[in-house]
Amino acid sequence: MDSDMDYERPNVETIKCVVVGDNAVGKTRLICARACNATLTQYQLLATHVPTVWAIDQYRVCQEVLERSRDVVDDVSVSLRLWDTFGDHHKDRRFAYGRSDVVVLCFSIANPNSLHHVKTMWYPEIKHFCPRAPVILVGCQLDLRYADLDAVNRARRPLARPIKPNEILPPEKGREVAKELGIPYYETSVVAQFGIKDVFDNAIRAALISRRHLQFWKSHLRNVQRPLLQAPFLPPKPPPPLIVVPDPPSSSEECPAHLLEDPLCADVILVLQERVRIFAHKIYLSTSSSKFYDLFLMDLSEGELGGPSGSGGPRSEDHRGHPDQHHHHHHHHHHHGRDFLLRAASFDVCESVEEGGGSGPVGLRASTSDGILRGNGTGYLPGRGRVLSSWSRAFVSIQEEMTEDPLTYKSRLMVVVKMDNSIQPGPFRAVLKYLYTGELDENERDLMHIAHIAELLEVFDLRMMVANILNNEAFMNQEITKAFHVRRTNRVKECLAKGTFSDVTFILDDGTISAHKPLLISSCDWMAAMFGGPFVESSTREVVFPYTSKSCMRAVLEYLYTGMFTSSPDLDDMKLIILANRLCLPHLVALTGADLNLLWPFLACWDLPRTSLCPAVGPCWGRGGDKEVPVHSCGSSAHSWLCVCHRAVHSDWADGSNPDDGGHRRGRPCVPGTGSVPLCVPVG
Repeated sequence: MDSDMDYERPNVETIKCVVVGDNAVGKTRLICARACNATLTQYQLLATHVPTVWAIDQYRVCQEVLERSRDVVDDVSVSLRLWDTFGDHHKDRRFAYGRSDVVVLCFSIANPNSLHHVKTMWYPEIKHFCPRAPVILVGCQLDLRYADLDAVNRARRPLARPIKPNEILPPEKGREVAKELGIPYYETSVVAQFGIKDVFDNAIRAALISRRHLQFWKSHLRNVQRPLLQAPFLPPKPPPPLIVVPDPPSSSEECPAHLLEDPLCADVILVLQERVRIFAHKIYLSTSSSKFYDLFLMDLSEGELGGPSGSGGPRSEDHRGHPDQHHHHHHHHHHHGRDFLLRAASFDVCESVEEGGGSGPVGLRASTSDGILRGNGTGYLPGRGRVLSSWSRAFVSIQEEMTEDPLTYKSRLMVVVKMDNSIQPGPFRAVLKYLYTGELDENERDLMHIAHIAELLEVFDLRMMVANILNNEAFMNQEITKAFHVRRTNRVKECLAKGTFSDVTFILDDGTISAHKPLLISSCDWMAAMFGGPFVESSTREVVFPYTSKSCMRAVLEYLYTGMFTSSPDLDDMKLIILANRLCLPHLVALTGADLNLLWPFLACWDLPRTSLCPAVGPCWGRGGDKEVPVHSCGSSAHSWLCVCHRAVHSDWADGSNPDDGGHRRGRPCVPGTGSVPLCVPVG
């Protein structure tokens, strides 16, 4: 259909709408959004501005544009023709103004000068060329009012003038100018597709009302309304606050290794060759070696261990060697470490030469005594203890003795374990370092002796690490170390749950919980100062922890033991933040805050009862009972949540009742758990 036919159609009003304003305020984008249904992203709009004019010829050459020009406003069929203009002040626009029905005057809410030019330049020009045409004031680029200006400025062209926050005009500024000029005011955003229809529908209304005064006989213009008020723009939901979790404490194994050199909180004495005494810790040895775990759980007050089958003693969880492997391995002693280890071979340097007839290199043999007891060698020692020569070739005896603490010089009960005479101090210290840290130095010289001790203690991963070093494949030990830490983490969690090998008890508000000083010292500076310094707690087995619950302390201990935080239904996150802050654990504070922040999107989507807000929102305002709460950890999230859900929260508390005060402060809605803090107080 030809465009000229619109002028001939009965009861179809053709409206000429001229769009004017400064350069780069968004005139052409606004016209394209209405005429062509064009949509653009914010970053497309930030590209280098090239002054353009939308050609009026589009209504003649493009059928789609012509179809979109037709509309019905207040039961009046109209055909809207948009005229674009240059924004240069010196241009002659008298031809564009000719016979115009309405003028849309645009400015940018991010450019105060463009609003200033509305009064000083554009409005006088409009009244000069078309004094009777109604004018509509439009604030464009509304999306910039709520945009991240830092990101916007980074995306703009390098030499573009940055947009400053103080240049963003509030809607009141536009309304003031519109009221001063006596014209309607609207705001639009091509990016958000907001206000486009409002602007042009009301521009059509203004033009039809002006035409009705001249063509009063047209009955179909009687029901045309005056330009309507614009519904307010709903700002986009702010993105959730960026949760910055600091880096976790370094995973260095210096602290556990340092405990080998410092007898702090030691509860085991390992005696080598009747003269060398090494102080160690049950929790580290038992969680790294099944043999030590069985040893320390042995009941020293019961009768003899069982017969040759070992049914009366503790069993090792690891696989044992088989006697039938002896002959096979003697015929293959020329192979290197891995082949033997894969067959559960033994690096027994003390007996392999004799069994091989004294000739050839040091051989490898299968283990025949791991976990197999000789019934004629087990008995009692004076006091609580027993002989272990038939239970394991690594140990001679175990006994509880009153021993002088090397740090406090006070006598206390400790476990003394005498090791086999074939175990040498140097290699054994390397084995202990592995049991504490999971690492083996590639430059160790006595690798064969280390493998021999690992065989006696049934630490098969350490034997494999030795074999990797001998085969120049030490890089494979990293995976063994990772598996070691995973396995020990699981065993440590089990010991924490059962209280096995604990040496301190924390007395809490709702009960007690057992812990292990060596693990606490190596993972928390606060605990290290308490148990290693001149404090009463360093020499007692009970420590009082006021204002702390079992669930919070269990979460802290699990974090210190494993380096991981796991939330539970009975855990109060805010109380945990308080405890972690007391213990100087910023990483745990951040992890707990991050876990708490995960609740805000769910709270924003559901109308929760007021009791659900108490544990989460209340302490975020900075008051957690009689204790100070680290507001920075969740204040931004509380602020974001209140911004998104203010209407729901306000309506829920509009009656002024508060479960904390029985509803005595009527008419003053408060956040539960915060006393007299009003809801409108900003957070963060």
